[in-house]
Amino acid sequence: MRKVLAVVGPTASGKTRISIELANKLNGEIISADSRQVYKHIPISTSQPSKEDVKHVNHHFINELEPDSEFNAGEFGLRAREIINEVFSKGKQPIIVGGSGLYIRSLIDGFFEKDIDSKEIRDDLYKKYELYGDKHLYDELKNIDEEIHSEIPPGKIRRVIRALEVYYATGKKISELQNENVKVNFRTVQTGLMYDRKILYRRINDRVDEMITNGLIEEVKWLKENNYDYRKNYSIDTVGIKEVYKYLESEYDYDEMISMIKQNTRRYAKRQMTWFRKDMRINWITIDEESDNTVIVNKVLDVFSNS
Repeated sequence: MRKVLAVVGPTASGKTRISIELANKLNGEIISADSRQVYKHIPISTSQPSKEDVKHVNHHFINELEPDSEFNAGEFGLRAREIINEVFSKGKQPIIVGGSGLYIRSLIDGFFEKDIDSKEIRDDLYKKYELYGDKHLYDELKNIDEEIHSEIPPGKIRRVIRALEVYYATGKKISELQNENVKVNFRTVQTGLMYDRKILYRRINDRVDEMITNGLIEEVKWLKENNYDYRKNYSIDTVGIKEVYKYLESEYDYDEMISMIKQNTRRYAKRQMTWFRKDMRINWITIDEESDNTVIVNKVLDVFSNS
């Protein structure tokens, strides 16, 4: 069976640079498993690969959709499996790269309802509940999945929110997921980039400083001026954008904004690692301060060739 290489890990672990070197060595194309990099106009806040990188190595799911477009893990899995077959048909090596665990699970396994956990979507649904009440969410679910709606008695708002969370995360109803049988005609070798927490957190802090220098505030100003609001558009309801919005609206001062971006990014990295550690198929590569990209790339290649 054909093999697909996956490089996973938390934000700021160096996946982009490693994946590009891997693509050059393997004659590969990169499939980005990142829930935000697929959107346009936010290259700094989502740490998209540079235009030069994309020019030299073909990337998929980078800078493709407007921020008000809907996209979810279920759609990603379906399209990415098609792209993998296309890449193989060209005689090239598909390389999955990303930190969105749910997207990677969708691609290589399909879904099991119990595995789906999207804090961002869930928090947004609870905000709706506080603003509009339970009837609003019951009606929303009825429009999406009348079968499940009919099974949930009044007062069981947690079940309603769970059903909506699953749908908005995957694009599929719970009943569909329970019967899903995804056919995958390739085998995925997963490698993970593992840093000591102190080193990773320092890398995160450095990255945030670099994002500010590279124009993060100006990027978010553009979103605001063009009526893209993180409270209305899920695509930009993400770390970095939210904190700058609050700075622009005088909720944070400048130093507080930077501090909150760093803090919330560290929390996000922790959640990513909690997800990835549950997958025992990942071959972890421990990285220290002495490891350069060449060493890391060779370790990934060694895992891939011997798996």
